[in-house]
Amino acid sequence: MPPKSHRSASVGQALDAAAALQPLRARLAASAARLDTIRPLLPAALRRAVLAGPIDDEEWCLLVPHSAAAAKIRQLLPALRTALEAAGHPRRDIRIRVHQDAAGR
Repeated sequence: MPPKSHRSASVGQALDAAAALQPLRARLAASAARLDTIRPLLPAALRRAVLAGPIDDEEWCLLVPHSAAAAKIRQLLPALRTALEAAGHPRRDIRIRVHQDAAGR
């Protein structure tokens, strides 16, 4: 019996290859697109620290490194919502979540 070939693939390639994972791939892309839309509105010090989190039919989550960042992002929510709507993204609530890994990125 010939040895099996073990070929490594990136997560993106694995998602592309598995039809059952296409909805997950679409949600990841939608979340990333939303973050790209609002990133210019974020304070310069937070642009690299804020991460796109999960998205579903009702809400989108932003991951921030600490509570001070969460407070600042909450102040910006009206402007962020306006930018998302202007860019044609479907309306969803925005949830801010402090996530420790966001700081160590």
